Amino acid sequence: MTYDYAATDWESIERLSKWYSGDIHDVMDKHGAYGHLKGISLFGSLAAGQVVCGPAVTVLYEPSTRVGQPQDVYHAAIDGVVKGGVLMVDASCAEGSGTGELMSTGAKVAGAAATVVHGTVRDLAEVRHLDYPLFARSASPVGVSGRMEPTQSQVDLDIDGVRVRPGDVIFGDISGVVVIPRELVKTIADAADDNGKAESSCRKRILDGEKLQSVWPMGSSGPA
Repeated sequence: MTYDYAATDWESIERLSKWYSGDIHDVMDKHGAYGHLKGISLFGSLAAGQVVCGPAVTVLYEPSTRVGQPQDVYHAAIDGVVKGGVLMVDASCAEGSGTGELMSTGAKVAGAAATVVHGTVRDLAEVRHLDYPLFARSASPVGVSGRMEPTQSQVDLDIDGVRVRPGDVIFGDISGVVVIPRELVKTIADAADDNGKAESSCRKRILDGEKLQSVWPMGSSGPA
């Protein structure tokens, strides 16, 4: 693992964690950035209103016909994950679930905030009992042996056109997963704080009985 997580902007990550994925992507749009990982949703556990936000630790699977192969690359990434980091796994190259109860248990014990898989996952009852945030495209009981294996970690990933690099910030909640480029993290956190203040003001006006057409007159733009 070669990326230096000492450069992580934990203060901005903490501020981002006050908001939700819609807030984050709205302000990313305004800065010309797109980070939604389409089709990836929550399969593990999150408490009501809980989010996950942390720097990415990446793992890449590639096709392999080897049977019973060790998953040393993935295991090493889990064992060495930075505390508060998010494991971002691209396992889309073949059928099979390389993440389930044991990988999630190892990740939680190692201090990971969550695991996000571009591919399938399994052992969902056990993962939910573990109370671990696991995101994926879908669920499948099929294993990876003879189909694919993890070959690289801490490399750039292409997740359906969205680049994910080690140290980019992964934000996940019940609505989905967003990737924030690491060089934009403070900018997006600042903008999310401003957006949140505007939303709070609008919310109060609505709760006080003001009509939506008054809060957002025709032709104006504002929070959703």
